[in-house]
Amino acid sequence: MPQLNPAPWFAILIFTWLVFLTIIPPKVLAHQFPNDPTLQSTQKPTTDPWIWPWH
Repeated sequence: MPQLNPAPWFAILIFTWLVFLTIIPPKVLAHQFPNDPTLQSTQKPTTDPWIWPWH
């Protein structure tokens, strides 16, 4: 039975992982997001108290 001979399957496994680790990661890392997040200011916004009468 050919499934018991590990030589061809091990070579296919190594070649497949070689493809995954050399070709695919640069393509994924080169992906650009359409909406880059903008940096927010570090200052706290000023809040004005409500001057509504509560009676």
